[in-house]
Amino acid sequence: MTQRPTQAVILAGGQGSRLRPYTDDRPKPMVEIPGTGVPIIGHQIAWLAAEGVTDVVVSCGHLAEVLRDWLSAATLPAPQVQADGPADAEGRSPVRVEVVVEHEPLGRGGGLKYAAASLPRPGEPWYATNGDIWTRFPLREMAAFHAERDAVATLALARPRIPWGAVETDRFGHVLDFIEAPPSPYLVNAGVYVFSAAFAGMLPDRGDHERTTFPGLARQRLLAGFPLPQGAYWRAIDTVKDLTEAARELADGAQQE
Repeated sequence: MTQRPTQAVILAGGQGSRLRPYTDDRPKPMVEIPGTGVPIIGHQIAWLAAEGVTDVVVSCGHLAEVLRDWLSAATLPAPQVQADGPADAEGRSPVRVEVVVEHEPLGRGGGLKYAAASLPRPGEPWYATNGDIWTRFPLREMAAFHAERDAVATLALARPRIPWGAVETDRFGHVLDFIEAPPSPYLVNAGVYVFSAAFAGMLPDRGDHERTTFPGLARQRLLAGFPLPQGAYWRAIDTVKDLTEAARELADGAQQE
């Protein structure tokens, strides 16, 4: 039986300068999605709990006290019992959250390593996500994909929409059609990961895992890419426009909680 991750790291240390003025008094993951009254990190923890995660380590830096205060006061969800888990779901505790603070910038790879040291079960696999991602897709399917390929690390792959309209032409240069915000022809790193237990020891103390650890794993065919399922919702909240678009998509029913 494949062991599914029940622990996760959220990287929540970004300053979010492109989201100002929303981030003047809070870190980016604490920005609320309009119409929900819940910050980005609240949606992430709810999603992780729904996928069976019981323990979350939040790595933060900028305005860490704001994040810590919210987490200590928030009513966090209880994890769902997995099909191969305990039969009795009563009396389950909410997700356990530990906050670790980077007192100096370590980079994404260094931040992951620092946070992973606080995971309660270091011998087990774990999920990780960037703190500015709002998404919904079956993490358990991604974990199964990871195990089937015997990968050390698996990253979710998204196909975001191009923010401009596209023009379709024929081979003679005649304009045939205008396509509003078409899907990108390229897959991008969606900022959600499954890691085997050994991955933490491969991370740099400082720096970016995408420039250090990932290339080596790719050369060894130990890095996998999981395309998000058709219809899965995904958005990176980087700018005020992203926040506005997320609120519009929520109103239109594009997101599924």
